[in-house]
Amino acid sequence: MKKDNKRKEVIKNDFSFWRTLINVWSILFFATIVLDFFAQNAYKNILAVIATVYISSLALYVGNKEFERWYDKYDSQHPGEVFVVIWSIIIFVLLGLSFVYKDIYQIPESVVSSYLAVLTILVLTKKSKAMYQIKRKK
Repeated sequence: MKKDNKRKEVIKNDFSFWRTLINVWSILFFATIVLDFFAQNAYKNILAVIATVYISSLALYVGNKEFERWYDKYDSQHPGEVFVVIWSIIIFVLLGLSFVYKDIYQIPESVVSSYLAVLTILVLTKKSKAMYQIKRKK
């Protein structure tokens, strides 16, 4: 029984596991966005499901990371700005494509809402980190 608890604890606090999970979902999401464009919005329902899992997983990862930071158990540097840059490029490209191909392609709502969620999560993380650094200096 102790071995099972130890394994659960390792997975819970193993940030490389969670980061890998987020990376896999990111790649799947980005690939499906591209596929949806070429299929003229044929995959918007699948995108909605992937978006829900992606944002939920991202929120769990970031939330866990921030709690660990506040309890002095996390001090790694893996900037979320990379995700925001990738997402911003994707959104700008999709905006351009939807303008050019307005009769056959529209950006799925799930993609836009996911982008906004990623931005929100980054802002909250940055604010939490800044507050934590102020707390540590006192």
